[in-house]
Amino acid sequence: MPKGTFGVTTPIYYINAAPHLGTAYTTVAADTIARYERMNGYDVSFVTGTDEHGQKIAETAEKNGMTPQAWCDSLAPAFTDAWKTLDIDYTNFVRTTEDRQTRAVQKFWGDLYEKGWLYKSAYEGWYCVHEETYYAESDLEKNEDGEFVCPDCKRPVRYESSGEENWFFKLSEFQDKLLAFYDEHPDFIRPVSRRNEIVSFVKGGLQDLSISRSSFDWGIPVPWDEGHVFYVWADALIAYLTGIGYGDPEREVEFDRRWPIQYHFVGKDITRFHCVIWPAMLMAAGMPITHTVFGHGFLLTKGEKMSKSKGNGLMPADLVRVFGVDAYRYYFMSDVQFGHDGSISMERMVQVYNADLANTWGNLVSRVTNMTTKYFEGRVPEAPAGSEDNPLREIADGLYAEYDACMAEVDFTGAAAAVQKLASRVNLYVEESAPWTLAKDPARADELAGVIYNCLEAIRIIALYMAPFMPNTSAEVFRRLGLGEIAGVTDIQEATAWGQLPASVAVEVGEPLFPRLDVDNLPEL
Repeated sequence: MPKGTFGVTTPIYYINAAPHLGTAYTTVAADTIARYERMNGYDVSFVTGTDEHGQKIAETAEKNGMTPQAWCDSLAPAFTDAWKTLDIDYTNFVRTTEDRQTRAVQKFWGDLYEKGWLYKSAYEGWYCVHEETYYAESDLEKNEDGEFVCPDCKRPVRYESSGEENWFFKLSEFQDKLLAFYDEHPDFIRPVSRRNEIVSFVKGGLQDLSISRSSFDWGIPVPWDEGHVFYVWADALIAYLTGIGYGDPEREVEFDRRWPIQYHFVGKDITRFHCVIWPAMLMAAGMPITHTVFGHGFLLTKGEKMSKSKGNGLMPADLVRVFGVDAYRYYFMSDVQFGHDGSISMERMVQVYNADLANTWGNLVSRVTNMTTKYFEGRVPEAPAGSEDNPLREIADGLYAEYDACMAEVDFTGAAAAVQKLASRVNLYVEESAPWTLAKDPARADELAGVIYNCLEAIRIIALYMAPFMPNTSAEVFRRLGLGEIAGVTDIQEATAWGQLPASVAVEVGEPLFPRLDVDNLPEL
């Protein structure tokens, strides 16, 4: 029986651009925690998807001589293909143009309409087409030309005074409720820096939110008012519910079992939507609220946020071609502290790759499997009595508690470092034990067997803890150790208990897992 349910989401990514390193970063993080919690005994839901409605999509489709739906259909595979490349094992991919999303959105907002949380009014104010959001003048910034610009995307905004009637959500009535909720649930917004920003914003006062548009028709229709479609954010946020069965009569039990989920992983630039508007919507609906919104930082190169417009936005597939998918995943999870801005570079990627993967992990697997072949005809030796008392077991026995605590805090860097500590200690243990010397003395055969067994057992345990970061490599290590499918592990604490590697199974050497790289001779990107 599973320990319970565990849920995580990425943002529902706006489809107007292909996935980049930033969107991949969020998605790999969600996949890493999802994989771990499956191994930790939880029934996991992992929802991602694409946000496909709104004025921006309609205008872009028209410029390309396509219908909005055809345009979205042409772009959606870029996301599913990218996630396949990165071994993203999501449970549900929601496209907001799907019928199930329409049903969910209309059900949710229809409920709020019936409860009196919506009203119709004309709107005048500063509007950003790119963000499809109205802003108060006090929220705006000015560019070098003195123009008002969007505080999020920095593009010029325009003043809308057409008097277009929209439906509004009474967001302003939730100011005190939200502040009380933040106080009662200090872990709702993480890290603390994001929490402080949101609390300050809400204390400054909230305006009611326009949740419909009537100036264009590319969106989910408002069922009680013909000619209106839902605002893109009022639509996209509901996808988190759609992905676990909301609005589907055949999945009501599943939804009740899975909601609320543990995490929304989002970039820090969209925390306001997830930490202000979204919980207010859920409060209005009388629904529980997600345990934590984790707003991670930006990826920076030379101190600037990565973007194609700045010419510093590499695509995930570019780096996968150089490093391989598992090394790509490992670097971004181990070297970029989740929750903070992270400076990345090819030079640093090569450094981490060579130090952690080629020299430590990959080298360890190669040298120990080679020695197993050389000294024990490629079979796991029988561990002699007393060999279980060794410095490797001491570290391994405490590793679950340390690793699990890091994962509970979404500290991927700390979890990876804990595993590397064991891998480094095994390499040192090999040097200290000198199996090549023991092999020369028949009287020390048991000692040699104990050393090799301990090393192989430590490798088995390391592979288990590395699996959320590097699923393919861990599966390959398990195969070389003659073990079963690592993906079938559902109790990592029990699976990593010392002494479970069976004797006599065949061990395979194989090619180096991570051949060393030379930063000066990398493939062209």
